[in-house]
Amino acid sequence: MHLSRNLHNSFKLINLGRLSYSDALAEQRRYVEEVKTKRELSGSERGYLLAVEHNPVYTIGIRTKMYDSEEDEKKLRNLGAEFHRTSRGGLITFHGPGQLVVYPIFDLRSISPKPLGVRKYVDNLEQVIIDTATEFGISRVGRTENTGVWVDGTRKIAAIGVAVSHSVSYHGIAINANVDLKWFDHIVACGIEGVETTSFSKELHKNISPSHILPPLVQHFSRIFNAQLHQI
Repeated sequence: MHLSRNLHNSFKLINLGRLSYSDALAEQRRYVEEVKTKRELSGSERGYLLAVEHNPVYTIGIRTKMYDSEEDEKKLRNLGAEFHRTSRGGLITFHGPGQLVVYPIFDLRSISPKPLGVRKYVDNLEQVIIDTATEFGISRVGRTENTGVWVDGTRKIAAIGVAVSHSVSYHGIAINANVDLKWFDHIVACGIEGVETTSFSKELHKNISPSHILPPLVQHFSRIFNAQLHQI
């Protein structure tokens, strides 16, 4: 699939389908090392977009102090979910069926027209999600002082947690399509008390699956990151 022509940044889109968090993390690490190895070679792919739906899993980021005990972990595992400590930014969140997770893996320094800092990179990811949600007809979607994408400033529809290794990005974004929102009732999502979690399906009052969201999301990523994507 060729989404655009004559653009500067080349990416491969890889749809991993349904995958456990551990297996997806192994895939991320493999592609991170590939980017590091090949980034000096002229004409090589600059990066990858890995799209995936996870089996139910709670993950905590490097800033998390809550949910760090064996007792907390056991309570969440007893709900039928996996539990993982990760190297991404952010606090605790849930991933599961009905949620589109996308992991962009590329060298932030090699992106054209100029290198990206981490803050600008996160801003761009937020804008990709905002533009995608707006295209679907979700109104009043945007940013707050907290990372992620929100509806009316109070309902979180997408989470962002990234990491960078020797300038190569990994981890990424999680967009609630038609995920069961009850999973979020058992945690203080992103460490914000009283936050409400929402989804594309809830906001639009109809079923919106991850497969519905991925194509327009990729198009907006292509535009905002000045990218040419090839699906493999």
